[in-house]
Amino acid sequence: MTEFDIPAPEVLAARQKLVLDHFRDEVAQDWDATLATFPHPHYEVVATMTVHDGDHAVRGYYHETRTAFPDQRHELIALRHSADAVIVEFWLLGTHLGPLGPIPPTGSRFRVRMTAYFVFDADENLVCERIYFDTLSMLKQLIGGLDKKKPKNWPLLARVARGFLAMSGGRPDPRLTETTEPVLRAV
Repeated sequence: MTEFDIPAPEVLAARQKLVLDHFRDEVAQDWDATLATFPHPHYEVVATMTVHDGDHAVRGYYHETRTAFPDQRHELIALRHSADAVIVEFWLLGTHLGPLGPIPPTGSRFRVRMTAYFVFDADENLVCERIYFDTLSMLKQLIGGLDKKKPKNWPLLARVARGFLAMSGGRPDPRLTETTEPVLRAV
């Protein structure tokens, strides 16, 4: 099989089942079952330029995001297969009820369109979930629910702005910035 060959239907079906089980277990917050879909848990969140590698780091990511958005869930839009991945378009929904790192809760709901690449190795192990989304869409919704005309909301808006600035000040993970261009063969 080359990098352009689509795997056999039974391989695609097994990958799809694993990915859908992964999504279901995330919503149920069954972290042991979710992590069992990987031999080595590894998330890459491109929008925040962060990598969560290994059981401890991924559990920390789950804890942080579910503290901020305890009702976080997904609505699938589309699921596609490639030679080495299952690509899922979905809506991520939730309510900002707890702190997200330095960002205080706003109480606002969000619905953000996302894409996740579930990447498999040659032995059909899930090796990475790589997530893409627009942070501005999320930010707009998190602060959009606050009435900016009411002076009582101004301190919260200022803390939210400082929190987002603090989060954006970190260095991007080099695993996301120092990539190499693939060598492609003629098709």
